[in-house]
Amino acid sequence: MKCPYCGHPDTRVVDSRPSDEGAAIRRRRECPSCGRRFTTYERTQLEPLMVLKRDGRKEPFNPDKLLRGLLLACEKRPVDREVLKRFAYTFEDQVPGPEISSEEIGLKAMAFLKELDHVAYIRFASVYREFDSVERFIEEIRRLSELPPVDKKEGA
Repeated sequence: MKCPYCGHPDTRVVDSRPSDEGAAIRRRRECPSCGRRFTTYERTQLEPLMVLKRDGRKEPFNPDKLLRGLLLACEKRPVDREVLKRFAYTFEDQVPGPEISSEEIGLKAMAFLKELDHVAYIRFASVYREFDSVERFIEEIRRLSELPPVDKKEGA
């Protein structure tokens, strides 16, 4: 590691110990050139999940953005907020690769809401699928009415 004081390209580790409850390693280093000591911290850096947007851009996944959409869909519905938070904040752990399309996020969110609350599902789907007519709403509601009812005790 380069010395922050004199710029010497190599330093020696004098002491090393766990820090931040094991989430990091604290290292005391000494520069052989100027003799000064300094501390460095080594942490795991996970690559963020990248979202491929419809216009081709990529941006880091933001669970708060997903949660906001879920909360809007579930507004004034008997859905436990903690269930929505758990889905949003563990979503990244369920994705196997380093990248996911925004379309796939929407589909997974709709599948989650379909099991949780049909009204919230319709609300989310209407925005996500850009329903442009009453007929589209009716068509989706007909599809839902063919499914078995949602057990309210599980999700709410």
